Amino acid sequence: MSKSPSTSIGKLILIPAVITLAVTLLRLVGELQHWPRALFNPEAGGPGALIGISWLPLIFGIYFAMKLINEGNGPASAGRALIHVLIGAAIGIGGATLSSKLSSSFYSQLIAVCVMFPIGAVIAYRGWPALGKTLLAYALAARIPVAILMFFAMRGNWGTHYDAVPSPHPPELDQFGPKFLWLALLPQLTVWIGFTLLSGGLTGSIIALVKRRKLAERTANA
Repeated sequence: MSKSPSTSIGKLILIPAVITLAVTLLRLVGELQHWPRALFNPEAGGPGALIGISWLPLIFGIYFAMKLINEGNGPASAGRALIHVLIGAAIGIGGATLSSKLSSSFYSQLIAVCVMFPIGAVIAYRGWPALGKTLLAYALAARIPVAILMFFAMRGNWGTHYDAVPSPHPPELDQFGPKFLWLALLPQLTVWIGFTLLSGGLTGSIIALVKRRKLAERTANA
């Protein structure tokens, strides 16, 4: 049985959100200053760049999970929570992959990803709502600043991955309005929110499962 958290979600995500913002700004500076591409790749999507925030939910998922468990807000079933995440990830990734095979349209593929990842995240959320709420708040704190940053980068054509356009792409995406809507605002507030809940939920649920098993072993050996 869970109890009311002693720490608010705002306080729980504060330090992770500050760290994430710092990494975001470091990434921007590194690309503007043309630092090593292995760390700061300015191409569309920034593939392979080691400095970025997409991997942080894996770490913070563990941090949030441990905090919640210590407060008595662990999952009703760690195994069930993990299964929900795995099913959600399969739906998100599988749905997006299937769409790419069924349609070559840039927009249909993008919309599919923007729909399927949030659906997958909702499924993961239901396995451990306390962690889901925390990851959702963290995701918004992480991704809204990125969307704002992309607004200015696209407006000023800064030459970073924040304003880069994938190739090939529909010609209207060379215009600021459609470019910001389709490549910044929509993905940041759908795909990346869903990705954060799924990746953080994965590591968080694994930690919960490990802690639950260790507790069961200690109880059995007592």
